[in-house]
Amino acid sequence: MTIRLYDTSARQVRDFVPLNPGCVSIYLCGATVQAAPHIGHIRSGLNFDIMRRWFTYRGYDVTFIRNVTDIDDKIIAKSADQGRPWWSIGYENERAFNDGYQALGCLPPTYEPRATGHVPEMIEMMRGLIERGHAYVADGSVYFDVRSFPAYLALSNQDIDDLRQPSEEGITGKRDPRDFAMWKATKPGEPDWETPWGRGRPGWHLECSAMAHKYLGSAFDIHGGGLDLVFPHHENEIAQAKAYGDEFAHYWVHNAWVTMSGEKMSKSLGNSVLVSEMVKQWRPIVLRYYLGTPHYRSMIEYSEEALREAESAFARIEGFVQRVVEKAGGAVEPAPEVPLAFAEAMDDDMGVPQALAIIHNTVRQGNSALAADDKEAAVARLAEVRAMLGVLGLDPLDEHWAGETDRGETVLNKNVHGVVDSLVRMVLDQREAARARKDWSTADAIRDQLGQSGLVIEDSPDGPRWTLGAR
Repeated sequence: MTIRLYDTSARQVRDFVPLNPGCVSIYLCGATVQAAPHIGHIRSGLNFDIMRRWFTYRGYDVTFIRNVTDIDDKIIAKSADQGRPWWSIGYENERAFNDGYQALGCLPPTYEPRATGHVPEMIEMMRGLIERGHAYVADGSVYFDVRSFPAYLALSNQDIDDLRQPSEEGITGKRDPRDFAMWKATKPGEPDWETPWGRGRPGWHLECSAMAHKYLGSAFDIHGGGLDLVFPHHENEIAQAKAYGDEFAHYWVHNAWVTMSGEKMSKSLGNSVLVSEMVKQWRPIVLRYYLGTPHYRSMIEYSEEALREAESAFARIEGFVQRVVEKAGGAVEPAPEVPLAFAEAMDDDMGVPQALAIIHNTVRQGNSALAADDKEAAVARLAEVRAMLGVLGLDPLDEHWAGETDRGETVLNKNVHGVVDSLVRMVLDQREAARARKDWSTADAIRDQLGQSGLVIEDSPDGPRWTLGAR
């Protein structure tokens, strides 16, 4: 058993060899909390949640760090625009992110540090870099001297002479325009902290280097994040950490974006779809299926049609689960191990699409067993399906999803569901009466009419049952 991962720094899939046998340490760049999350933000957390679950299934003890960037230029700008404290905006949106992660079934991180809680660690790292000649102070700010670190840009494979760093408004005193700010001198009305070099606030890149060092030490296994973070953020993290003396991350893993019309989903482009709104329209478990089942390195082009297809595909799995539970007359526990083909797919760079194909194939086998009234085989297939779905966080019988049978929070509450069920049962009774008198045309017409209303009717040994179909 060897897990393999695509390492951005090596530009190839590599065998995963942990620093400490039996343990995995992961640092994931988490939320910058200037706004509520859209589904593109949550995709990263979800992809690494699946990775974490797979490592755990494989017997590793996983330490998973997901930070919160609660101070940056955008948060400060929103504070000024809205006339609200910066920390109020950050905390409100941090809660929105956590609500989104929880709604989609992401396990909580081992630790979730906030940047503003780690200024002492940042000061210590800056002090070490200044002493080693990798950083300098100018006009109250602290800059990293990129030419002092020969390996700079190895991750993104750029040439430093062609490099153009993103402009930083108000930054003065750089020796080289490509140097980046680790600490920004205080400005009127902005939050600031005391340092040996004057008051100011941290730069984005320094925050992650310092927090990764504090919680995972000088060397750890995997650093993750979105593809857009390779440069400048992750490149600058590497420069700071390694110049400081850390080995830093041994594997770099990046997830692709959620796009709309071919462009990365982002607030600035006005093409984002907020998680808080999506869970009112779609069941959260369906959203998890939609965002989590494509390969983490594949782009997801957002569309209502794609979501409906995901809803239909998951409904086929969920319907099988429900039918076998009814047939078995009680709970069916997950199998102790997933099928070998599923494990091989997951071991190969978290190959969720291939693993999902194994799930659907097992569901088909289970449905055939149900049709043949082979209860034992059907139960065995369900046990396998539950084991596989559990790894992906998609087991509808898991306690996290208990009662989550509605599409969103308000589409169908339990009282409304009960009324609809009573009305549908009346129609189904008429259909059963038609079937009893062998009036097949009337029975089929009733079923078809219900189908046009968005209901799927399935005949089981215990009588007809209905579910909501795809919209």
